[in-house]
Amino acid sequence: MNLCKKMIDKIKKLEPKLKSKFYYNFDMEKLTWFRAGGKAKILAIVEDSKELDIILNSKDDLKFYIIGAGSNLLVRDKGFNGILIKLGKGFNKIEINQNKLIVGASILDVNLSNFAKRNRISGFEFYIGIPGTIGGAIKMNAGCFGSQTSDILNNVNVSNNSGENKNIKINELNMAYRSSSILDTNVITSAEFNINYGNIKEIEEKIEYIKNQRQKKQPIKEKTSGSTFKNPSNNFAARLIEESDCKGLTVGDAAVSNHHCNFLINKGNATAKNLEDLGKKIIEKVFNKFDIKLEWEIKIIGN
Repeated sequence: MNLCKKMIDKIKKLEPKLKSKFYYNFDMEKLTWFRAGGKAKILAIVEDSKELDIILNSKDDLKFYIIGAGSNLLVRDKGFNGILIKLGKGFNKIEINQNKLIVGASILDVNLSNFAKRNRISGFEFYIGIPGTIGGAIKMNAGCFGSQTSDILNNVNVSNNSGENKNIKINELNMAYRSSSILDTNVITSAEFNINYGNIKEIEEKIEYIKNQRQKKQPIKEKTSGSTFKNPSNNFAARLIEESDCKGLTVGDAAVSNHHCNFLINKGNATAKNLEDLGKKIIEKVFNKFDIKLEWEIKIIGN
């Protein structure tokens, strides 16, 4: 019996005892913003921290990956031969505790921004411009418009791949541009942020500015996954891509957005391979012109 079949049998025995939901051979194009890609052997929508620990302790050596809103993810066409874990309602809470903000990892970035605005908390405005969840934002130190997650983060709670829980302070996270030292085998469950109260008018104006800039400059109504490549040091990926004659470049139904060159879009029925191959073409053309190798910001997983 192969490992995946063994895990499926094990999960099916666990299912009646858990509130978590499990889906088998789940078509991941339904959950990713690209609306492309293959199937996951198992998709688990995990109810709470207790059940997360049970699942992590039950998975044996089967590979797993944490997904958030599917806004920054491409699952290859042959699928993911393991378990994809999506955190459910037990990780979807925000509360103010003295001078700290306690946030569940499945909270959407935009919802955190709006919560902070309602409570006159400044420093969270930039999250209005980031599609995704707080867990993902912490893992990649997401940011935009001059702010990033590490500016306001204090510590995170994680479960490791054996279901053991620990708290990690920000000075142990090695947070840098679009990166941290949080391992893929660690599941962020919640985080603590620092609170600074501000002027409500200034907070609202900053949020409106970011929203307007996104609408003007980004293809937010297309099937896309946000910024495709990280900005190289002292440079902008979009400028390098445009000046390498990549604007409007296509592979099948995958295309470079004419609206913003650092966005790939699915114009219709693009496969994950179309999108990945288009990205590889861009990397090659930029390298040939500028001797700079672009790094993917989008996470690509699967076979």
